[in-house]
Amino acid sequence: MAFARPLLRRPLSGQLLGRRGVCAGAMAPPRRFVLELPDCTLAHFALGADDPGDADAPDPRLAALLGPPERSYSLCVPVTPDAGCGARVRAARLHQRLLHQLRRGPFQRCQLLRLLCYCPGGQAGAQQGFLLRDPLDGPDTRQALLELLGACQEAPRPHLGEFEADPRGQLWQRLWEVQDGRRLQVACAQVVPAPEPPLHPVVPDLPSSVVFPDREAARAVLEECTSFIPEARAVLDLVDQCPKQVQKGKFQVVAIEGLDATGKTTVTQSVADSLKAVLLKSPPSCIGQWRKIFDDEPTIIRRAFYSLGNYIVASEIAKESAKSPVIVDRYWHSTATYAIATEVSGGLQHLPPAHHPVYQWPEDLLKPDLILLLTVSPEERLQRLQGRGMEKTREEAELEANSVFRQKVEMSYQRMENPGCHVVDASPCREKVLQTVLSLIQNSFNEL
Repeated sequence: MAFARPLLRRPLSGQLLGRRGVCAGAMAPPRRFVLELPDCTLAHFALGADDPGDADAPDPRLAALLGPPERSYSLCVPVTPDAGCGARVRAARLHQRLLHQLRRGPFQRCQLLRLLCYCPGGQAGAQQGFLLRDPLDGPDTRQALLELLGACQEAPRPHLGEFEADPRGQLWQRLWEVQDGRRLQVACAQVVPAPEPPLHPVVPDLPSSVVFPDREAARAVLEECTSFIPEARAVLDLVDQCPKQVQKGKFQVVAIEGLDATGKTTVTQSVADSLKAVLLKSPPSCIGQWRKIFDDEPTIIRRAFYSLGNYIVASEIAKESAKSPVIVDRYWHSTATYAIATEVSGGLQHLPPAHHPVYQWPEDLLKPDLILLLTVSPEERLQRLQGRGMEKTREEAELEANSVFRQKVEMSYQRMENPGCHVVDASPCREKVLQTVLSLIQNSFNEL
């Protein structure tokens, strides 16, 4: 690969810093970044035209992560605020492919952190990316990144940034592209601290990427996947067989939610037996055979699959509730809570606030009469999981390994509205839990 000019292997010189026109003239519109640190806190910084005076004080964590003696690189996948489903799906697939590549070869020695690029002001269009911290500042890491960049021939093409410090300790980012085998510098901007926005920058994108507000939004995503996931067409065909407007029958419908190993499967079966009810599951059996395929896809595709599964279940609920009570093992709340907890980086404080629209039930999805959320202590849940020996999904494994992720899922469950969840302690013996659940169902029935 031929290079237009070499990357600097030393701090920026005073002479270069004086050539503000070279850097500033190529500077992109103001952009901000949010970096998720290993302790689940977030560090915000800006480039170029942003005013560093709007931050309280410089964040010392930025110098530690972006400055010498190590070398840091940013890699972001561009997506515009008005991007359609096709562009979002392509960006998500590229992001996942980059993640797999950044865990191999010379990158294995590097620290890999989650990075988001966004525009200030609460606009949609956050760009997913990575910060790569090379402890050895090795030329092989830089070369591998440039080769990775050059291999991306189709849009969207990722942006590669390299961070450097000048003699005064100020941080700068150079932005590079590879065109026809030549590396070109396309921007240069100073890194300055930025204040944390009122809402996590990914929240405006949730309705178009993972927490779909209606059936058509989720359907449009899978429509974009039919060329490379044959099963997507089969799912769409099943969805299209379901009426768009369905009505619940005269019998009660109860959805039972909960993390894995909270006793959900046992309770749902016992409740169904006690009430002589039909037991349904989401995703339904007609598409459950393809779960593994979609679980391996990026979040936007995986969530579209589970969202459409809820609409298939809704059609089954409408039919069965005309003849008997219906118990549903998971429903829309599971789809939404896991999506929110996955997409919103950081800790509990970074989740959308209570009563945010993302927690509202979709208007075109049949609602149950009652939603029960089974909970147990983290210690007991872990003990139960150890005895199961079942294959785990990516998110189930994350629940075990990451207590912050588990807490975000639980808090998102509790913030769901219209309808919300009735929390049930599933720690006691099975008989007592069943008695509690049946009592809540009876009380709910009396209120109808």
